[in-house]
Amino acid sequence: MARILALDYGKKRTGIAVTDPLKIIATPLDTVDTGELIGFLKKYMQAEQVEKVLVGYPLNFDNSATDATPLVEKFLGKFANVFPGMAVEKVDERLTSRMASQAIAQMGLKKKDREKKELIDAVSAVIMLQEYLQSL
Repeated sequence: MARILALDYGKKRTGIAVTDPLKIIATPLDTVDTGELIGFLKKYMQAEQVEKVLVGYPLNFDNSATDATPLVEKFLGKFANVFPGMAVEKVDERLTSRMASQAIAQMGLKKKDREKKELIDAVSAVIMLQEYLQSL
């Protein structure tokens, strides 16, 4: 069975989450340097069957574009060229980083570990993916 990936795309790094094959649970997969993201996805998709990729789409509360929106748009174009047959869906990522920070704080990790941006990015991707799964 195919999985669903979620990407919390960022200028420096991207958090990646994935479902189990039955699409019940979302778990963090990795956080990669954004410059290496396409290569990582190529390698992952050769090893695992993926049916859809969710990409966090940054918008302000008034639905206007943020500073990051053009970066995500550029990535979506590149992704479509590299993976032309792959289903892609933009998902609202508002508040996911804040929710991720709160969830991490509740885990009881040391402050130094809680502040790791890589962990926040991966958990943000998990939150986006889990919300998507719950909406199905």
